Amino acid sequence: MASFSTSRAKSKTIILFLNITFLFLFFFYLSTSYFIDQSTEPKVTANHSLVLQESIKTDGCSGIHDYIDYRSKCIYVKSHIGCRPKGYINYLQIFYCTCGQFSILGYIMLLLWLAVLFYLLGNTAADYFCPALESLSKLLKLSPTIAGVTLLSLGNGAPDVFASIVSFTRSSNGGVGLNSILGGAFFVSSVVVGVISLLSGPREIYVDKSSFIRDVCFFLFSLCSLLLIIIVGKISLWGAISFLSIYLGYVGVVCIMHFDRYRKENRLTVDGNQEEDFLERGIPLLGYVDHEKPILVDKTTADDQRSSLIFCNLNSPFFYYLGSLLYVLELPLSLPRRLTIPVVSEARWSRPFAVISVALAPILLAALCTSQKEKEFGSRSSLVAYVIAVLIGMVLCNLACVTTTKCSPPKKSLFPWLAGGFLMSVTWTYIIAEELVSLLISLGYVLGINPSVLGLTVLAWGNSLGDLIANVAMAMTGGADGAQIAISGCYAGPMFNTLLGLGISLVISSGSKYPSSFVVPEDPSLYETIGFLMGGLLWALVILPRKDMRLDKSLGIGLLAIYLCFLSLTLARSLGLLKLHGFS
Repeated sequence: MASFSTSRAKSKTIILFLNITFLFLFFFYLSTSYFIDQSTEPKVTANHSLVLQESIKTDGCSGIHDYIDYRSKCIYVKSHIGCRPKGYINYLQIFYCTCGQFSILGYIMLLLWLAVLFYLLGNTAADYFCPALESLSKLLKLSPTIAGVTLLSLGNGAPDVFASIVSFTRSSNGGVGLNSILGGAFFVSSVVVGVISLLSGPREIYVDKSSFIRDVCFFLFSLCSLLLIIIVGKISLWGAISFLSIYLGYVGVVCIMHFDRYRKENRLTVDGNQEEDFLERGIPLLGYVDHEKPILVDKTTADDQRSSLIFCNLNSPFFYYLGSLLYVLELPLSLPRRLTIPVVSEARWSRPFAVISVALAPILLAALCTSQKEKEFGSRSSLVAYVIAVLIGMVLCNLACVTTTKCSPPKKSLFPWLAGGFLMSVTWTYIIAEELVSLLISLGYVLGINPSVLGLTVLAWGNSLGDLIANVAMAMTGGADGAQIAISGCYAGPMFNTLLGLGISLVISSGSKYPSSFVVPEDPSLYETIGFLMGGLLWALVILPRKDMRLDKSLGIGLLAIYLCFLSLTLARSLGLLKLHGFS
């Protein structure tokens, strides 16, 4: 219990730090955008103009490193089309113009904002997206098997899926999406499985052979299909739909195997309780994680209530004002989402927030739609969109006031509430993922590193860190069943991200080019990534059956060695120490 309290305190500290960081960056951005930049904007000289006319011929924003002084770089960023931001914030202008000669300050700002975006992406999925999916699953009465391989997989893989979609549709840099999906899949299937195997070695833990072979074989088939698409270099709309439909085949095979096992077990079952136990054993891996979530939420809620009671007993004005200050400091990152995402769970129900959220949600959607069309607020179409959104918000607000009570969330007509929560959590995830991809692309230009490499490493590690912590903890504390859940999740999750994340991205991109084909981003390093990833899968497919499906050190050491070789090759190429395929 002490360790749990300590982890809760650390989590609170991290959240508080990120909120303070957000406030600092927000006020820094406002002050520099409207006051400092106007006074320190560099003058454009004749020499600068002549140089910049030549630089316009270059692709992207990579020519920025041809200049030495920060003033020339600032002018280049402001005048070059390729340096325009892919998201909502111009990070290159902040780094080269606002920070100028204080490059260390610029690096600190970008890295702090990167940490905030990673937290927002994961927290939005965990606190809003996944609960909405789980509630929809229960409301629609989906079987645990179908829910596990569809809605729950989508909840766990939401950051990767949306980052991939954004990179293809908004940033015009699909290589970031491809590399982030494949990098995350490689990290989870190699590093996470390797760590679990090393830690589980002395305990003689075995995994289910049929489930393991099924997941790995489907994953290998998915990677072979993706490799064929990359080799061809283009894909039609029907080809993208076919790639996406591979996951439907996987869901079908999982369901068939599940019901077949249930039928066989049902013949041998005498006691009805044993039948219920088998139903739980037949739930796919992600279903177990979902099954345990309410327990964790209940403990957290109990701890929060207990700590709040203790806090309230401290009648000192100092502690009262300190608690109020801490509460206010935790609002910056949570309040905007809380005001626009409807939440109808028992633990988090608040009628004022619910009413306000349904009123503001249409306005946020209107703002997002108008920004995607790159039209100013003053234009007629944008104004009409906002007026319609305000009217819809007012109607929904009045309906929410009439149909809800202060004590408990609505019991009837839950589907509109859950659908609205799902839609708005998707909206927020998309906005955050769009900004995260934009920041990574800008960091790539600043560091002189291909943004795809950052997607393969930084973005993939950030999105997979939760899988590492959750799966290792599940394997270490859940016994044999926990290890089975963790290992299977290490293959089912990345396969979902590969097929759904890239599949939806390819469908959207090829649909926009229909009847022509969509040209897949050309990145020779993708062959190496897929090759190493398939090598890790084949290593596991060979070693585990030979060890009678027992997790041991040989599997873990081999997987970690494969990943370290791949990482060394990638870093050597990005640092210019090794040149492959004409890319340094």
